[in-house]
Amino acid sequence: MSGQHVVAATAGPGTCVMRSSCGTKGWFGKPLPCPYDGPALEPEDEGARSLLVEVCGTDYAEGPVCCTQDQVETLYDNLKTAEAIISSCPACRNNFRSFYCTFTCSPDQATFLNVTETQKSRTGETAVKSVDFFVGQEFAQGFFDSCKSVQFGASNGYAMDFIGGGAKDYKAFLKFMGDEKDLGSPFQINYPSQVPDNYTALNPVPRNCADNDLGSRCTCIDCPDVCSTLPYVPPPGTESTCHVGVLSCLSFILILAYCLAVAGFFCGYLLELTIRRRREKKYETLVADAASEAEHPLSPRSRSRGLVGASSLAQVDGEESTGVASSEESRHHLGRGASLLDPMDTVQPRQYRLNTMLRRFFYRLGLICATSPWLIFALVFLATGLLNLGWKKFQVETEPVRLWVAPDSESKLQKEYFDEHFGPFYRPEQIFITSAPVQAEGAVSVSLSGKPPVLSWSHLKYWAKVERGIRSLRSPNGYTFDDVCFKPAGPGGACVVQSALAWFGEDVLDYDEDTWEEHLLDCANSPVDCLPDYQQPLKPEFVLGDVPETSDGKKDYLGAEALVVTFVVSDSLNTTVQEKAMEWERALREYLLGVVPHALDEAGLAVSFSTGVSLEEEINKSTNMDVRIVVLSYVAMFFYVSLALGSSASEREGDGVFPSLLRWARNFPKLFKGNRLTSSTMSVDSRETPHVFPRLPRKLFVGSKFMLGLFGIALVILSVSTSVGFFSLLGVKVTLIIAEVIPFLVLAVGVDNVFILVHELDRQNLLHGPNASATHATFQPSSDDYTTAMSPTQTHNHRSPFSSSHDDNVESASMPVFLSAEERVARTLAKMGPSILLSTVTETLAFALGALVPMPAVRNFALYAAGSVLLNALLQVTVFIAALVLDLRRVEANRVDCFPCIKLHSRIALPDPSSASAGLGGIAKFIRRQYAAFLLKPVVKGIVLLTFSGFLIASVISIQHIELGLDQRLALPSESYLIPYFNDLDAYLDVGPPVYFVSHGVNVTHRPKQQALCGRFTTCDEFSMVNVLEAERNRPESSFISEPSASWIDDFFRWLDPAQEECCRVMKRDPSRFCSEYDSPARCQTCLAGKTPAWNITMEGLPEGKEFMRYLNQWLISPTNQECPLAGKASFGTALSLTENGQEVVASHFRTFHKPLKSQADFINSFAAARRIADDLSERTGTKVFPYSLHYVFFDQYAHIVAITQEILGLGLGSVLIVTALLLGSWRTGTIVTGVVALTVVTVMGVMGVWGISLNAISLVNLVISLGIAVEFCAHVARAFMSAGTGLPADHPAGQKERDERMWTALVDVGPSVLSGITFTKLIGMAVLGLTRSKLLEIYYFRMWLTLIISGALHGLVLLPVVLSLAGGPGYPQQEADEEWMSNAMRNDYEYAPFLADDDSIRSD
Repeated sequence: MSGQHVVAATAGPGTCVMRSSCGTKGWFGKPLPCPYDGPALEPEDEGARSLLVEVCGTDYAEGPVCCTQDQVETLYDNLKTAEAIISSCPACRNNFRSFYCTFTCSPDQATFLNVTETQKSRTGETAVKSVDFFVGQEFAQGFFDSCKSVQFGASNGYAMDFIGGGAKDYKAFLKFMGDEKDLGSPFQINYPSQVPDNYTALNPVPRNCADNDLGSRCTCIDCPDVCSTLPYVPPPGTESTCHVGVLSCLSFILILAYCLAVAGFFCGYLLELTIRRRREKKYETLVADAASEAEHPLSPRSRSRGLVGASSLAQVDGEESTGVASSEESRHHLGRGASLLDPMDTVQPRQYRLNTMLRRFFYRLGLICATSPWLIFALVFLATGLLNLGWKKFQVETEPVRLWVAPDSESKLQKEYFDEHFGPFYRPEQIFITSAPVQAEGAVSVSLSGKPPVLSWSHLKYWAKVERGIRSLRSPNGYTFDDVCFKPAGPGGACVVQSALAWFGEDVLDYDEDTWEEHLLDCANSPVDCLPDYQQPLKPEFVLGDVPETSDGKKDYLGAEALVVTFVVSDSLNTTVQEKAMEWERALREYLLGVVPHALDEAGLAVSFSTGVSLEEEINKSTNMDVRIVVLSYVAMFFYVSLALGSSASEREGDGVFPSLLRWARNFPKLFKGNRLTSSTMSVDSRETPHVFPRLPRKLFVGSKFMLGLFGIALVILSVSTSVGFFSLLGVKVTLIIAEVIPFLVLAVGVDNVFILVHELDRQNLLHGPNASATHATFQPSSDDYTTAMSPTQTHNHRSPFSSSHDDNVESASMPVFLSAEERVARTLAKMGPSILLSTVTETLAFALGALVPMPAVRNFALYAAGSVLLNALLQVTVFIAALVLDLRRVEANRVDCFPCIKLHSRIALPDPSSASAGLGGIAKFIRRQYAAFLLKPVVKGIVLLTFSGFLIASVISIQHIELGLDQRLALPSESYLIPYFNDLDAYLDVGPPVYFVSHGVNVTHRPKQQALCGRFTTCDEFSMVNVLEAERNRPESSFISEPSASWIDDFFRWLDPAQEECCRVMKRDPSRFCSEYDSPARCQTCLAGKTPAWNITMEGLPEGKEFMRYLNQWLISPTNQECPLAGKASFGTALSLTENGQEVVASHFRTFHKPLKSQADFINSFAAARRIADDLSERTGTKVFPYSLHYVFFDQYAHIVAITQEILGLGLGSVLIVTALLLGSWRTGTIVTGVVALTVVTVMGVMGVWGISLNAISLVNLVISLGIAVEFCAHVARAFMSAGTGLPADHPAGQKERDERMWTALVDVGPSVLSGITFTKLIGMAVLGLTRSKLLEIYYFRMWLTLIISGALHGLVLLPVVLSLAGGPGYPQQEADEEWMSNAMRNDYEYAPFLADDDSIRSD
């Protein structure tokens, strides 16, 4: 009767407790044993004995047993199923056979087995329901150890997943085998830990996989104890480096050296200060003794201190400074700084032929453009119009691989090889489902932290409805998931859907609220018992995310925070097939976008997802750029440029808009007073006369440069458009980075040239314009030429002032004050053209060098940037010059800006006292009166050098912490549905991407090459492909490999094993024909049956040559099923690439998995590790091996990006050095400029390490931009410095004085243009860009460019002047015509104290 407890009467040797079969439990299932209390008996006949010996070995060749023939047959069938999985390891196989043979047939069964409960079978017989099986701990542990590492390559898993439910210890292993289940034991087998006194635990000596006998010894793949150890390899990114505490040795040395330098500086300064004070006391004593001789002051207070060279310019109210008697005339003839020097030193100043040639060329170019502006417009616009025809071939590149991967990239070529031979990687449609936590007030809040478990009956039912909707989803052309899904078993097989619902079979509704939990836990603990419809075990880590652990270390699957669902879609190189899949994916995307809000409202589920088309579509969306912010940034720069250009026009003090309004308000009440006009009031300024309406300044209408600024902006747009047209004509595709950055870059780079030209023209107008003061006329007592200003109505012969045929002294003395507008514009370009050439050439070269970067996005950007900058410069020195002269004519004709048809009447104004600072803006006055003099003090110079040295050291230290990579979330629109998906991907996905090691160019039909690949046979090479991959798997911290490899060659040879009776079979009558799965076993035999030598683990007797290929072709089409899990169709159908005739293996791959990759560093390091492993395999096996995973093609750049960065920046700096040295005429100055540019770039890189900016293709582009723009900040200052000199040798006693004056002149000359035209323009644009919501714009444009602007300005206007004043090369003076304004400025500026004198000397004077 059912449930009856049975105890054997005699629990001793030779006694049985079970024997024979008593039917099945139901209509289907395995036979149940009968309870039996009696002695062991002999087998029924010789056939039974033979079968028993065949199954259980020679131990049962004689003597009684406790089993019958039908039991042995059932045992044989069960063992065959298991041994198809474990036969590769003899120790596990023999322990498994021994365990179940002893359990079933041992004559001493009653000593270790007790039937505890019986039941009625379907036939009404009493059958065993449960037994207690007493197993010794040593045998149980040894049995488990021999099997725990046996791999099952087809699933990239372990045999223990199938025979032990993934058990982690022997108790779980025995429990899994003993639990009653449909695919396992038909009755319950319990394994008590306590053995009763009248029983003896079964405890034979287990076989060990490391034993040397052939019945035990396993290969390295299945027995780690016999594996050879690979040499130690440190994990990627953790290579040992020298450290002193937490600092690297480099950082420590730099900090130490800097501290010593600072200490040395302050010690030296204190020493110098002490010596100076002692000298002062000594001099004070001498002064006290000679107090009566007041006309010979000796006080050190009368000596100029601060910078040397003070006496040259230290004049107050026309009085010459002490120690130098230099007349106005001599200073005028000798030029800037000449008063410092002996006249004999400057009679023949040095000349630079290239400089003269360039100035002459630009003068002539400017004169042509100024005299024929409309012709220039016509010619240039015609040329640019023709180039813009290239827009007809305009194309945008959006495909990520072609965008960010070099065409000849090794990873790209390997991806193409893989796709061609094995088919492209499948397209995953992945979904994450989590519970949305409910806040206290009841509002739903989605966050990554603190989410409740997602598994509940209501959630499963809701999601089952969604999955049914996905499976039935139709695209516009009627395609369903079944039409596009990946089917491992072939077209007639099932689709791969990895979902926890797959554990529930056809329908989750077959379960209820009380039974679903138990079933889910059973499936999670033993996936082999809950196979999905595609018949491959589904591990819990594939479908459950963030599973917590209990206190005893076990997984609490019911506490999982996320469900992970993956619909796998096939990909194809056939565009038609691929478009079919993409169409269904777009339909899926729309469906899931509708599911997201409904799931949140109806079920409290937060859903994030990605489809195969999502990433490319989202990256290419126009919303990737915050268009409004970018446009606003452009508009802000445009208005600044227009207004700043207008403010540069000369104006009288108080002529601003606000002073005019205040003056009107002050004088308005006078309208209501009596009119008392007297002779004493006749000369009052007319501006003080009251008016009904305010009289706004003329500058607001006439002096404005709004149209000129607009024209400059238009030239930027035209240069970008022309560059696009030109390169489109050449077939260079536009990328999104070009559309986003190039206009902004060219505007930022080109605007400074506009400022420099306009500012220089203002100076020319002050000197040679129609309102030039008479004091600007040259005065020559011995000559009657041009003693007064030339009338604006007089004609002027356009003779180049740069011709060397005239006499310098005569020409300089007779130079007229007034010049025509064309002449002034020509002189403007003549002076500033070489500076524009210098900056343009260096920037163009720097950008063009970016074309050496193999990534198309970077290369194309570099080409477009170089072309745009060059074209913009060409337009500025031609078209803009023509526009400049037209604007100048408009101003002098008193015509209103923007409305030139309106002409204002001229006002009568009394001449103001001449001042050199007339026309200077606030920035220029600040630099002239305060900044330049302060910066050039010796103490300040020292502080500047120390400060920037500190910046350099801090930057070098920070650079060591720059990370590589680009988080793809940054490239997405801020509102993209993919951002939550990537957040969930990082948080919940616990499996890594698959990686394939591809072997090609090897003849696998030859035994030596087979041995170089295999791993499960005793003659396989010690460091074969499979053995090395297994050894690497055992050190995942270095290899990033976490799963066993799938070895097709091992499974193929095992498929040929005659012991696998359901695998390789041929017809008995015609062995040349293979049996199908439907052929009767009676008509078939195993493929290698009767072969001599027989199949064995030494590989003798295994096929080679044509025989190998014959069997291989059959293996690849044999269905993988429970009867023969070693067949290759489902598991390895795409793992080999054969020739068209199927007679040769072209390539094959060995699949494994990376460990979970959570960060950019993980992805980069996994790629580096795989490349290292592949190189090692190639060397060890003599075959060509390369790794492939889906992400490698995108992370290949990081294997070379550091070297590429060094190469590009190095070449860029080299080009800057050559160009600046040649155009400046001094290698010393060129070296200094190059060094300052390098320091600017290093500072930008230093901030990258601090501000979280990674090194990638985008930041590399910005570093190239940094190199080019840094030249902008330096080139104009350096050229002004070189053009202000007298050619005095550097080692001349007065050389330091001369360099200081030249630097002061250069800062006053171009400093305002650099500050207002370059720095402020870019800062305004960047400030607006800081409002963007795009993280990509914020991090890689706002942060980097803001750093670049600030760093460039500081290095160009602070460090460069200091270094040039200390070590700059000897200058080449400009010719006299362009020096008059500055020489007059230095001679006639009475508004501030001498810049070379300190406060004490001023007071003493």
